[in-house]
Amino acid sequence: MKKGKKQRQEELQETIEATPFVTDDELAKKFSVSIQTIRLDRMELQIPEVRERIKSVAHRGWTETVKALSIDDVIGEVIDLVLDDKAISIMDIKEEHVFTRNDIARGHHLFAQANSLAVAVINDELALTARSSLQFTRQVKRGERVVAKANVRGLDEKNRTIVEVTSYVGQEEVFAGTFHMYRSDE
Repeated sequence: MKKGKKQRQEELQETIEATPFVTDDELAKKFSVSIQTIRLDRMELQIPEVRERIKSVAHRGWTETVKALSIDDVIGEVIDLVLDDKAISIMDIKEEHVFTRNDIARGHHLFAQANSLAVAVINDELALTARSSLQFTRQVKRGERVVAKANVRGLDEKNRTIVEVTSYVGQEEVFAGTFHMYRSDE
């Protein structure tokens, strides 16, 4: 049974607030309506398209600067950063990220996004990955947007900083990793 316009728009607004990087295509599938219906709903609700939402988050998101590497060395676009606490980056999977036979993203790109974000969140001039454990939970296809979220969890037995990174496509987890980070101030 289809939802009424008012109910759909309320749920649409809640969904976008919870996951601001969700695309119109993903929303259309979630609500079983056309992309045009989603666009019209967004216009009525005065919700900008995903690119504008990303820019908005990036402009208000973070004022701290990455210390352990150049911002250009971070794989993906950093849109939120609180050193020694949390960080978020996004990466759109393009042709250069996938196997040509099946359009599935190569795992090293997902790892690189997560690992560089784990380095970026460290508040030190030098941060290196000492150890990591990874799990790929589903394949990622060309055209999908990967949102990686890093959270600093404390110290391990060797006094290394533990950073957990989870990557999502929409609200679905696609990658999880725990990184034990060496830092020069150990």
